[in-house]
Amino acid sequence: MTGGPRSAAAPAGARGRLSEALAIPREVAGDGTLPSIEVDNVSASYRVWIDSRDLLTDIRRLIHRTEPTAKLVPALRDVSFTVPRGSVLGVIGRNGAGKSTLCRVVSGVLPPERGRVLVRGRLNLLTPGIGFSESLTGRENITLGGLASGLSPSRLAELTEEIGEFAQLDDYLDMPMRSYSSGMRMRLASSIAVFLDPEILLIDEALTGGDAAFGQHIAEKTAQLTGEGRTIVLVTHGVGSVRTMATQALWLHQGRVAEFGDPEEVVSKYLRYCRLESLTTEDF
Repeated sequence: MTGGPRSAAAPAGARGRLSEALAIPREVAGDGTLPSIEVDNVSASYRVWIDSRDLLTDIRRLIHRTEPTAKLVPALRDVSFTVPRGSVLGVIGRNGAGKSTLCRVVSGVLPPERGRVLVRGRLNLLTPGIGFSESLTGRENITLGGLASGLSPSRLAELTEEIGEFAQLDDYLDMPMRSYSSGMRMRLASSIAVFLDPEILLIDEALTGGDAAFGQHIAEKTAQLTGEGRTIVLVTHGVGSVRTMATQALWLHQGRVAEFGDPEEVVSKYLRYCRLESLTTEDF
C-alpha cells in the first residue's frame, strides 16, 4: 500500500515549540487544571550498530580501535498531544510505529532530539522485563518497589498482602521470582504499579501478559484510579482494551501521529487501515 494514513500532527504555528519558547500556550481544562502530560513537537531517534559480516574488517577495526558503523533510525517525528488529568490515553500502532520509544521519552529514559515533554506528577512505568530481582521473593520485590516509590514501611505492610491477593499469587508470594511463570511476573508487575499510588501510570504492553479475567481486574482498578484523578497512558496492540478503557486514543504510524481523538473513531480508522494494508499485500 503506498503512502500511509493521514498525519494529524499539530498545525505549524498553532503552538510555540516548548523547547524554543518561554511563553508557552497550554491547554487548560474547564476546572482550571493543567494536563498531566504535554508532548510538544517531539522527535527522537536511536542508533543501530551495523555488523560488517566481514572478519578482516572486524580485525582491522579492533587493531585501529575504530567504532563500528552506526545508523541513526528515526523513531518519532513531530509528535504532539496532551493528556488531561484523570483521563486514560490509549496508544496504538503497528510494530515499529514508535510506541515503545514514546514510552521511553515520556518516562525520561530517552531524551528527545527536539521538542519537550512536560510531566506533572509522579510517574510509574510498567513495562515487561524490568524492575524485579530474580533472587528475591515476590514479597521482597513488592517492598523494594514500594520503598523506591517513597512509601513508608507501615504503608507497605498494609499493601503487600493486598497486592499479592490482587495478583493471584497465593503461596508463590514468598517464593523467589525465578520460580514464577511469565504470566505470574506480569500479574505481579501490574499489581505493584496500580497499587503504589501513582499520579501518572504509564503501561507499555503490560496487559497482554494476563488472562481475560485478570485483564478485567486491571481495567476495574484503573477505572478506580482515574476516578481518583490519576492519569493513565496505555500503550498496547490490544484495541479492545483501548475501546473499553481509554477516554482518548493516539494512533502512531511510522513515528508520526496518524489520528488523535475519540477512541472508537481512532480504533475504527486504524483497523480499516490494517485491513486495507492486508488486502494490498495479498495482491502482491
